[in-house]
Amino acid sequence: MGENAELQEEELEVLKSIYEGDSNYTSQSNTRHQYKYGEDGKSKSFILEISWPDSYPGTLPDISLESFYNKHLVPDVSQHIKKSVLDEADQYLGMSMTYSLFEFVKENFDTLIESQPESIEAVTERIEKVDIKGDEPDDDTQADSDKTKVKKSQMTKAQKRRMWDKGGAEEDRSRGWDWVDVVKHLHQTGGKEE
Repeated sequence: MGENAELQEEELEVLKSIYEGDSNYTSQSNTRHQYKYGEDGKSKSFILEISWPDSYPGTLPDISLESFYNKHLVPDVSQHIKKSVLDEADQYLGMSMTYSLFEFVKENFDTLIESQPESIEAVTERIEKVDIKGDEPDDDTQADSDKTKVKKSQMTKAQKRRMWDKGGAEEDRSRGWDWVDVVKHLHQTGGKEE
């Protein structure tokens, strides 16, 4: 076993003993560790993931904020957190640093996340018309697009009757339309005889 592998194994044992019972800490594998900061459901919360390459602690760990939980983070805040953690990691190069980095973020949480807004509003732009082929449609192109209109599917009387017998059109069906009535089903099949 190499020196790096021994150091990683030792650090793993230390992390497990320190964070035992801490619901914010998770270890996906022996080389991938996550810690959640902030309150659930709040805009000012995130999960920091630290992954160890084979040459860790001789090289910097991989710092990631790419978790789905972090989708609400503003890109500037995400970059600021990542840069701050990597700057802090530089001073610990050559020794175990995962605990120190988690604690650094915990101590500086407010300053790291200060430019994150309290609530995120979805910003969408309204697009009037998109022309993929070019700026101005030609007369031939206009004529072709008029000819290729989408046809509605025509159903025969029998097909329509079958659809309504099954419960109507999909849009008209209420929630649970195809559920089995449990009491009626058990009555028909009979219960266990004792």
